[in-house]
Amino acid sequence: MVKLNKIYTRTGDDGTTGLGSGERRLKSDLRVEAYGTVDEANACIGMARIHTGKEHPVIDAMLSRIQNDLFDLGADLAVPDAGRTLDYEPLRIVAAQTERVEKDIDLLNKDLQPLKSFVLNGGTPAAAALHLARTVARRAERIMVALAQHPAEHVNREALKYINRVSDFLFVAARAVNDNGKADVLWVPGKNR
Repeated sequence: MVKLNKIYTRTGDDGTTGLGSGERRLKSDLRVEAYGTVDEANACIGMARIHTGKEHPVIDAMLSRIQNDLFDLGADLAVPDAGRTLDYEPLRIVAAQTERVEKDIDLLNKDLQPLKSFVLNGGTPAAAALHLARTVARRAERIMVALAQHPAEHVNREALKYINRVSDFLFVAARAVNDNGKADVLWVPGKNR
């Protein structure tokens, strides 16, 4: 279990931070950017939950599980697999986590109105917040993919699947809180020409 006694250590004053493996990296490092953006997506989900807690308790419970998983994802990214044995078993995203999100998507998706156009980000406050969380999760995914392209870096394949599925979930959840898609704001191509 993580124990945080002191919030500031001054060790990052030089622009570096410590990975979970103890290795120091620049705060601008792509790996740090990846898990930092996962954290940002998690914060956006926290904001969305302000709007889902009372009105959408099933979705709120799903979001709560995803928030916990996103900390697991951050831990996964913060301890790169360097191919050497560690003194501990690093936390990794596993297939069961991705599969659970897929089941949640399927549950919500079965009641949604069919889409006839792209959805504009908005509708209810809950939907707007979920769309914002989705866009940040997609950014985290893009950064993770970029990180995985570096020969010296390793990104857990299941972690990539998981963040992709979370983005899908956030889209479906946004539609669900928009009266199962009835309150979606649809894109009308060329509407304002």
